[in-house]
Amino acid sequence: MTEFFRIEHPSFDPATGEARLPYTLNDLNFTETLLLPQGADAETAGSAAFEKLLGLTALVLGVSYFKLRAPYAIHASGIALTAAERAFVIDVYENGLGEFYARNDLARFGKLTLTAPDDASERKPAPALPERTLLPIGGGKDSLVSVDLLTHTGQQFTPFAVNPKGPILTSVDAIGTPPVYVTRTLDPEMIRLGQLPGYYNGHVPSTAINSMIASLCAVLFGYNQIVLSNERSASEGNVVFDGRETNHQYSKSLGFELLIADTLANATGGALKYFSLLRPYSEARIASLFTKESRFDAVFSSCNRNFRLTGNDGHLWCGQCPKCHFVFLIFAPFMAKQRMLKIFGKNLLNEPANEQSFRELAGLTGQKPWECVGEILEAAACFYTLTRHADWHEDAVVRAIKADLFAQYGEEKLQLAMAECLTDSHDHHIPPALAAKVAAYAV
Repeated sequence: MTEFFRIEHPSFDPATGEARLPYTLNDLNFTETLLLPQGADAETAGSAAFEKLLGLTALVLGVSYFKLRAPYAIHASGIALTAAERAFVIDVYENGLGEFYARNDLARFGKLTLTAPDDASERKPAPALPERTLLPIGGGKDSLVSVDLLTHTGQQFTPFAVNPKGPILTSVDAIGTPPVYVTRTLDPEMIRLGQLPGYYNGHVPSTAINSMIASLCAVLFGYNQIVLSNERSASEGNVVFDGRETNHQYSKSLGFELLIADTLANATGGALKYFSLLRPYSEARIASLFTKESRFDAVFSSCNRNFRLTGNDGHLWCGQCPKCHFVFLIFAPFMAKQRMLKIFGKNLLNEPANEQSFRELAGLTGQKPWECVGEILEAAACFYTLTRHADWHEDAVVRAIKADLFAQYGEEKLQLAMAECLTDSHDHHIPPALAAKVAAYAV
């Protein structure tokens, strides 16, 4: 039997806020549900723009079921697509799943086929969307820097999250603005099968998934822009596999941002904008901006291991994973040491057991970790700064890697790299008026 994956036509009930997304993988049937806030207008829910976005959302969320077997043939049952939308979906299933393919040694690039009815219309009628911002909150430093930037530039925004937990809930509480939350329920049979022999498992493009869900809320509840918090470092890949660069953070990259922004604009007649507010900045620059505000110190976390199912019932930072190490590293040049130790609970740069992880981050051994961490040269540049920093230069890890750091890169290259980290890029798609206000505050 030739294996296939089919995305069935999704449904949405505005009375209950429930969307049902059915999928078929060979002889297996799955249904995923999304529970959006109640109170959606039935006419808006029946609009061409919402119907288009609902179909595209079903296609993107399908990656979670597709990857069980990763067949070559994908069918969209009754979901009409333009040529541009076909390219978008294939990109999600190829590059969005790039890490999944690399880690399972599956060659799929350029080999997937997508069968769907043709949609000859170029753009849907534009819904009337008020000038309001939907701001996804991840519970980490990045989206909270966006909160600070939007607040100080006078932009109204609503926090948004899918399946909020742990640091997301406590961060939104600290923000103090009523949020929009969506409950996503994966089919339990998919989760069960993913643990069995004969089925694959692995990374999916969560930013793409959550962005599509956000687009449904934007149209239903009246927001004309979705503002992400993805930094320029997210565009750097991890390894080359199957003839192309594979990036753990692909759906946070600038290339994908442009692709999904066009897709959402065309689906809504140009009414819905999508861009990242932090695209001009390196991770180090974002860390420096975070130090301007301390009200989130006790509630945020960028540690993926410590997103609890029900609130913060444990340490926010495990202190052992590459994500903890990277965030500690980029904060250290800019934040007072005592504040750092209060946030993290201990000095991660003074524990010899962490040396190997920090070496990987700085490109001194191994490969860039499969984590949402910044550029290798950026990490090396931050280490260089710490070798000359009164608070950090005597710490065990800094002393241990200093000689190798200088030997591999040279002081001049590291100095230039740090200067580059703190220089804002013009390669972004923030609306000009907002970009000017943000730049003035972020000096």
